[in-house]
Amino acid sequence: MSLVIEVPDVLDHKGFEALVVELNRVTEDDAARVVFNAKHVRWTSPYGLIGLLAAGRVARERTGLAPRIEAPDNREVRRYWERMDFWQVAHEVYDVESVPARVHGVSDALLELTPIRSHHDVHAVVERVRERAATILLNKLHYPRPSVIQFSVLLSEVCQNIIEHAEADGWVCAQTYNYRERLGRDVVMLAVMDVGIGFEGSLSAEHSRRHGERWSAGMALERALLHGESRHRDPGRGQGLQAIRRQVERWEGELAIRSGDAMIASPTQDWGDLSAMRTGLEFFPGAQILVVMPARLENE
Repeated sequence: MSLVIEVPDVLDHKGFEALVVELNRVTEDDAARVVFNAKHVRWTSPYGLIGLLAAGRVARERTGLAPRIEAPDNREVRRYWERMDFWQVAHEVYDVESVPARVHGVSDALLELTPIRSHHDVHAVVERVRERAATILLNKLHYPRPSVIQFSVLLSEVCQNIIEHAEADGWVCAQTYNYRERLGRDVVMLAVMDVGIGFEGSLSAEHSRRHGERWSAGMALERALLHGESRHRDPGRGQGLQAIRRQVERWEGELAIRSGDAMIASPTQDWGDLSAMRTGLEFFPGAQILVVMPARLENE
């Protein structure tokens, strides 16, 4: 017998929330194999694609069995998944009968889906995107040249967050899109996720006692993102997320972090659909980070 989880048709950050609701029907008492039905998916963002991996990992840990996944019927979605190297990474999470050979050349993605397990992986990721980032940020999004270096630093910081705080593996990917209806210009969307101990767990030993019963995932996100608090007592630690937030604000973009049962976004933009703070969400382990950077206008 199998437990079927229906993957939302639109698999973005909102679709991920619906996926988590479905996933939380699966408990540690379930001995059945989980099947993720992605046949009806018609659009996927980097955040949703990594979210599908993260959800599969959680299902595997809860049941002790590798879940199966049914690929999308939509040809364009299947091509996108292949172009983002989804299947090359998914076989480590899902029970995949065969991994399709890479048939694409150089992808138009800024960064295909990539596992993060060590500091070496972080350095390799930054090196991989350096040349593509220069091409996309300078020529397509019209950013000034120093932004290429700043983006590499941002990418390194969000990936290092997995290594230093999650106590678990994670994944990263990035893609350019045209936000035609919302913004009328291109954006870069960067997604990073893990299914580790999360912000509440990471900061709990150092900060939960003085906050008492008010301590929660939402408060942990606030303390980390807005106040620079860290699990470490060393002076200067915990400034990475604040630096990311300030950089995204300079780019007039959006940054959102989900952890546990809460999500915080700072800054938020008129063209976006993120709330400054959401609590009472369905619980999901680890941390999920979303960065959206819009193209610069010519007169900016």
